[in-house]
Amino acid sequence: MNDLTRCAWCGAEPYYVAYHDTEWGVPLHDERALFEFLTLEGAQAGLSWSTILKKREGYRRAFDNFDAERIARYGEADVARLLADAGIVRNRLKIASTIANARATLAIHEEFGGLDAYFWRFVDGRPIQNARTELSQVPASTPLSDTISRDLKQRGFKFVGSTIVYAHMQATGMVNDHLVSCFRHRELVEMAGKDV
Repeated sequence: MNDLTRCAWCGAEPYYVAYHDTEWGVPLHDERALFEFLTLEGAQAGLSWSTILKKREGYRRAFDNFDAERIARYGEADVARLLADAGIVRNRLKIASTIANARATLAIHEEFGGLDAYFWRFVDGRPIQNARTELSQVPASTPLSDTISRDLKQRGFKFVGSTIVYAHMQATGMVNDHLVSCFRHRELVEMAGKDV
């Protein structure tokens, strides 16, 4: 595996390489996992993705494995518990945003049937296949992430700026931003051609 060409951002840390090789950019349709990524992307604001990946298991434990229905019922005692939990980013605004986002997610379920239907409708159910040759060509946000961000905010979501939304789109495979030189780019293009 070490002789494969990868996107340079993933470095050489085994956990980061594993994330790049098996998760990043893979079309995701699992409700719990979509909520997890939305939460983790928001938690990353101002921090590195590496920091968040290292705390991922802590987040799963602290936030009931990203069960939106349970998180939506969290109260002040839960906030206090989370603020004392070193396994997550102990930021009151980010914790409050996760609870607010869980509640907004339940409304999305009522209206669209779930986050899967909600997010993927923006790309007509198919990943956007980019063909970038350099990391400098990968944008921090796009007009589409601007649109999704505005819509999420109108629905009560927090920590969903356009940059966070674009990172979510990349992570969940709505967009393939692996560089064309990366071995995963072709694999994901082929995967999309078969069945997403």
